[in-house]
Amino acid sequence: MFRYTFQKGENMLRELDLNNFKEETKKGVKLIEFYTSWCGYCKKQQSELNEMDKIWIGQIDADNNEELAAEYGVSVFPTFLILKDGRELERFSGLRKKEEIMQKIMKYL
Repeated sequence: MFRYTFQKGENMLRELDLNNFKEETKKGVKLIEFYTSWCGYCKKQQSELNEMDKIWIGQIDADNNEELAAEYGVSVFPTFLILKDGRELERFSGLRKKEEIMQKIMKYL
């Protein structure tokens, strides 16, 4: 099974699922990525995310967490959500450069 790897010392990638999603996203600004193991763009996106030091990124395998994907209406991958204190502020989909993702996050910090 395809699984994201954690690289670079300061990177804050977290694998999320139904068991930890609410607790991990209830406070602060969080970037969430829904991905699938079969998604080529998701695999390419990972290299951009690995370079985003000091940014908390929650990753959800939508194949293994269909309930979360359905709850947020996610059917395109990768899909990103920006949450603040558990509430969705913004969403965007598709392969993105780290600079573009950072610009979106910075609006809410």
